[in-house]
Amino acid sequence: MNSMTGLPPIAVTTTDFDRLRGLAQAHTDAAKFLAREIERAHLIEPEDASERLVTMNARVRYRDDVTGQERTVTLVYPGEADIEAGRLSVLTPVGAALIGMTAGQSIEWESPSGGVRSLTVVAVGGAATAAP
Repeated sequence: MNSMTGLPPIAVTTTDFDRLRGLAQAHTDAAKFLAREIERAHLIEPEDASERLVTMNARVRYRDDVTGQERTVTLVYPGEADIEAGRLSVLTPVGAALIGMTAGQSIEWESPSGGVRSLTVVAVGGAATAAP
């Protein structure tokens, strides 16, 4: 964890960063959260990304730490989102929380309604194991 912010260290590929920065300029709570996440990210070249790193178009299994429910989604840009098909927009609170994380990391954030949300990345890649 980053001792200054209490948030886990994250990394974002330079390719993803450029496009995400544009999305983060929208005036929504999720966009502000995404902006905070990408600004604190360590930038890496796409070829240096670990298979355990949540990048755009990565298949991710995560656990909601409040309910214990696990979900598997593919992290996508807003125009490609389809929650019924398991494609989660990075411009949602959960999507913004996932970007840059690695398997085993957890993150907490305050939801727009004021409650605390928390999730843990269980796995990156592989086949779906839970409904979105």
